[in-house]
Amino acid sequence: MRNVECIIDRRSHLKSVYLSGLTARDTSSGSLDAACTTGSVQVRSTVCEQIAAAVSSSSKVYYAGAYFHQYTEDNYHWSASSNQPSECSFEPATTEDVGIALQILGQTQTPFGVKSGGHATNAGFSSTPGIEIALYSFSEIVYNSTTQTATLGMGLIWDDVYVALEPYGMTVVGPKITGIGIGGITLGGGYSYLTNQYGLGIDSVVAYELVMPNGTVAVITDSTDSDLFFALRVSFQQSDHVNSLNFLRYFKGGFNNFGIVTTVTVNTYPQSQVWGGLVSYSMNEWAAVSSAIANYAATVTDPKASMYNAYNYIAGVPIMANILFYDAPTPPEGIFDEFLAIPAIVSLVSTRSYVELVQSLPLNATAGLRTVFSSVAMEDVTVPVMDMIVNETTFWSEKLASSSAGIVTYGVDVFLPTIYDHGTSPTAYPPSRSQGYSFIELFYGWTESKYDSTIFDAVSASGQYMIDSLTAAGQNIADVAVYPNHAPPNTSLESMYGANVPRLQSIKSAVDPDNVMGLAGGWKF
Repeated sequence: MRNVECIIDRRSHLKSVYLSGLTARDTSSGSLDAACTTGSVQVRSTVCEQIAAAVSSSSKVYYAGAYFHQYTEDNYHWSASSNQPSECSFEPATTEDVGIALQILGQTQTPFGVKSGGHATNAGFSSTPGIEIALYSFSEIVYNSTTQTATLGMGLIWDDVYVALEPYGMTVVGPKITGIGIGGITLGGGYSYLTNQYGLGIDSVVAYELVMPNGTVAVITDSTDSDLFFALRVSFQQSDHVNSLNFLRYFKGGFNNFGIVTTVTVNTYPQSQVWGGLVSYSMNEWAAVSSAIANYAATVTDPKASMYNAYNYIAGVPIMANILFYDAPTPPEGIFDEFLAIPAIVSLVSTRSYVELVQSLPLNATAGLRTVFSSVAMEDVTVPVMDMIVNETTFWSEKLASSSAGIVTYGVDVFLPTIYDHGTSPTAYPPSRSQGYSFIELFYGWTESKYDSTIFDAVSASGQYMIDSLTAAGQNIADVAVYPNHAPPNTSLESMYGANVPRLQSIKSAVDPDNVMGLAGGWKF
């Protein structure tokens, strides 16, 4: 028996499954009918067929057969721990078609995932064995020079936005490196090179276009629906596009609770040339760089300055990667001098456009691994704290080497304590804006699924050890809200959203009384 390919006619949406020239009918029952799975005979999902028949001709349904490339792209996730084969993928081209699909999914109680680019690391957060909704068709960028805002489709990556806004001399609060999708920044928080000046990515949001769980479409602003505008920040439904430097991955999705956002309108900001780039150091220089980081954190108050450092073990080899940034062609003397005086393996610091700096960082260095993140807040960045981080990096790299962990990274992201002062209305995260923090960011990458529990236990143990150590040193960080984008899969809602959880649960009940969004993955209110 020859292999069967699942075919969707992209113009007429007539569905056929061909077997030796004959059409194979699906006579099984249930909302999912083992469509296009492995084996010699593949049959269609009736839910996929329903969606394909009901939506407009501009939207597409793909199976793992004739349109394998599109299906594969729609289901691909940067992290292997988040990959799942879906029954089919659906690329909606209009908000109306998104609404039609949500209604069908709700009526048939079919699991689904929502993806903009595929950067969720927690299994099932934006992937699914059901219907994968990929938002690539929402790719429009509209700049309004009068309001100085930009309306962005959720199928974009931020590179597209930076390039489109550069001729206007404007930019947005977006990610630090290339390849990141729109969703995680505008719905998930968003720490940026520009955060000291303008706040989190969610603080720049003006409006969301939201397809509600009942299929209707609404524009959500602080004035049209303050509750939902509050809840959407941070409660995003999709993950971000592939990026590379594991230590700069701030943005992943999977918080499907209130519907599907298709476009977002954000404030833009004037942007000149910038100064900065990647500097790498050997382990011989780690102590000197740690001292420079502590001095920088203690003395630099210029909001145009930004610094990120990562202590890495890659395949057992120690390497430090430091990114320096200043939002002008030349930084004032004294801000980065100590870093630049330390002998470097590589120094790629220069003056260039903002988009050139972002795109100067390497891509895809960690794609295809199983991955997990975590983070710990810091009030003070001191040399003893840096020593603790170095020790944790070394200890867990050695400890997890036998568990297929090829990458162990502990990042240090230094922010001003005023970063949360820029929001004009309340957001779900952070639950308190009384003080901003710097962060230790943990990232482990490994290859074998049999070690998942070992790795999850390790990242939890390391995070708790550092919290206990910082608390013992007098830092009041034990109850600081966990950044949802860095939260490992066992994180509680209360630890991320604190006292906001009851309000979020109430909003969820009002917006989605039939719990349609409960069919998708992620943390649930």
